[in-house]
Amino acid sequence: MAPRNDNSILNHQLSYPSSDDDTPASASSLEGSTTQAPRTGRFGQLLLRHNDTIIDDDEDYDSDDQQLFFVTSYSDFDKLAHGPRGHGAKHTLRVYKFVHDGSLVLWHIAGDATTVINPAFSRFHPRLNVVYTCTEDIEENGQILAYEIRPDGSLNEIGRIDAGGTSTCYLTIDREQRHLIAVNYWDSSLVVIPLSKETGEFTGPIHNIYDPKAGKAMIAAAKKHGGVNHSNNDESTIAARQADPHSHALVLDPFEGCIAYVPDLGKDLIREIFYDEKEGKLGCELNFLPSGMSTGKPDGPRYFEFHPKFNVAYVVNELSSTVAVFSIDRELLAEMARTSKQGLPMDKFKGRSTLKLLQSIKTVPSAFPVTMNTCGRICVHQSGRFVIVSNRGHESITIFRVNQGSSKKGGKTTTRGTLTQVGFFHTRGETPRHFQFDNSGQYLIVANQDSDTIAVFSFNLTSGEIKYTGNEYRVPSPNFICCCPMVNRAAESDAPTSSNVAAAVSSSSDHTRSTAESSSVPASVEFDRSDEKLDLQSELELARKEIAELRKQLSSVSVQ
Repeated sequence: MAPRNDNSILNHQLSYPSSDDDTPASASSLEGSTTQAPRTGRFGQLLLRHNDTIIDDDEDYDSDDQQLFFVTSYSDFDKLAHGPRGHGAKHTLRVYKFVHDGSLVLWHIAGDATTVINPAFSRFHPRLNVVYTCTEDIEENGQILAYEIRPDGSLNEIGRIDAGGTSTCYLTIDREQRHLIAVNYWDSSLVVIPLSKETGEFTGPIHNIYDPKAGKAMIAAAKKHGGVNHSNNDESTIAARQADPHSHALVLDPFEGCIAYVPDLGKDLIREIFYDEKEGKLGCELNFLPSGMSTGKPDGPRYFEFHPKFNVAYVVNELSSTVAVFSIDRELLAEMARTSKQGLPMDKFKGRSTLKLLQSIKTVPSAFPVTMNTCGRICVHQSGRFVIVSNRGHESITIFRVNQGSSKKGGKTTTRGTLTQVGFFHTRGETPRHFQFDNSGQYLIVANQDSDTIAVFSFNLTSGEIKYTGNEYRVPSPNFICCCPMVNRAAESDAPTSSNVAAAVSSSSDHTRSTAESSSVPASVEFDRSDEKLDLQSELELARKEIAELRKQLSSVSVQ
């Protein structure tokens, strides 16, 4: 929900492609077009172009080792709490095939805007070729839709269910894959929906609701009824946004799966709620704590992320443009899990937090006005070495290096898991609401909502810097990019270990098991190595990934 940036220096002016008669591209031409120049294939052959979609004639479309991206778009701005400035989509769902050179091929368009309205968050099932998406509407309950993704990229709707609240904004699947938990931003409600472990289909309606408002009516009005535009970040807007609770995400701890961490943007809090995985029920709220430094200024926590190796979590604060770093009390989590399994009351844990604030760091340059920016997404790179945040208003990706060990240098103490800024990188468009890594972690795909584009960047695994590849695609009001790796998923074990599943279903935002953000579950203990040894291990892990990626590319080349 980004403030409109009226500074012409900061606004990125896009040059859209012209049609064959050299007239400017119309709004309707946004549906799936690309700004790529014609390119050649691996052996120099010309790639075919059909309806503005690049098609590689040497690409194996029947490969069972393919990576797809499921992209959603806004269609009806009047139903939203915030105010997009791009074009509403006539079709709100797209499926792209990822090519190893960092380009995308449009495979499928679906989601008529009259029936799939404002899908804005998606979750790929950790074991099945099923993707879930939810719709945003501040006056009517959202919908959660389930699609089977076929090998050719086409979508088969296998379920649709009421989300039990308004402006649905986040989906989580628990570790046993028997429940989907949905977050409704506008009325702040949290709901649990049963799933079939075998098919991923909904097996019944909502069977548990948690309401942080305790049944109280909303104070703030909708935008079209005199309410504020949640894209802005001025004092009057913030006052209205924080008049009510606004749950924005729900992330289950990846260690025990019994605590749900819920950022409440409206109250500047992180709620810690007990989750009974067996019953699929959100129980008592055990604790809540500030999402930042408690400076007296609004923070607006948006998303919550676990580090894949350290006992550390990160919260991105939308309104203050900061990232808060927390340590995790693993012993307390384990005690809570034991108590739950023994069927004992959880009340003794009330007021005891599993989180401790370690650091707060800015996501924008120190001299940049915070009122002109709101943060979008946060993720931890699969290597565990970098944290990445998008800035809507500053129109940038900020990259932080994760300190791999604790040390004292020059009188300053550095704590493992805390962050050091690498730099700010322009996203080649406006309002980068979301971004996603490919499986290798070497490409970053950014959804520039208000420029009607998605742009691809290469990611340097050593320095953390990104570089624009020149690949940019026309998509109306893109708001979410979900990585869907289709790698023999049907042949995988029907009973995966909890350690393989935990990272996928417990990590935030649009993490999926095989995406760059969540390839491994946090270790049972923190690494107890020196900085030098830990850096060496990280380099070896990255080298193995690069070798595996090269082998994959080589295996797909057919010598003619």
